[in-house]
Amino acid sequence: MAKAEFYVSADVEADGPIPGPFSMSSFGLAVAGVRRGGVFEAGDPAERTFYAELKPISDAYDAEALAVGGLDRGVLAREGQEPARAMNDAAAWLAGVAGELAATPVFVAYPLGYDWMWMYWYFMRFAEAGSPFGHSRCMDLKTLYAARAAVPLSEATKRSMPGHLLSSRPHTHNALDDAIEQAELFQNLMRWEAAV
Repeated sequence: MAKAEFYVSADVEADGPIPGPFSMSSFGLAVAGVRRGGVFEAGDPAERTFYAELKPISDAYDAEALAVGGLDRGVLAREGQEPARAMNDAAAWLAGVAGELAATPVFVAYPLGYDWMWMYWYFMRFAEAGSPFGHSRCMDLKTLYAARAAVPLSEATKRSMPGHLLSSRPHTHNALDDAIEQAELFQNLMRWEAAV
């Protein structure tokens, strides 16, 4: 029997295009549900969450990228968590949820590439045990929609999705808000019987 998995919706705000030269400003994680024995069980994504704001790791930043999340870089430099603490705390939180649910974590995002790149790099660089998701336990919601709707990836945009798939929550660019919103999109995609 396949091991149970729980799906963690993740959202990242950062001050540039790539980790290393630039910094992750904040990230949010929200548990969207569990799959046991082939059956998906959705949960309230606001029930199990993790959020952190981080100190910058370099002096470089892109003002436009930083502005998206609305966080003040000076405040983050003074009051943000050290990256090692934030990533180890996130890993411990994920381990606690894994134990509680008796399931393995899977990272989900829309689109996956950006958020996974940041989180994987930060976990590998700063967390003592590396990535709680391994190097590949991740799912791209854009690809999931394209496959379920039988459309090209270029047409797998939120604007082209049926309205009932989208969350009713606003997209605020707060990493935790957006992780919760995205978790609802994931739940809807998992339950969707596409008419193709």
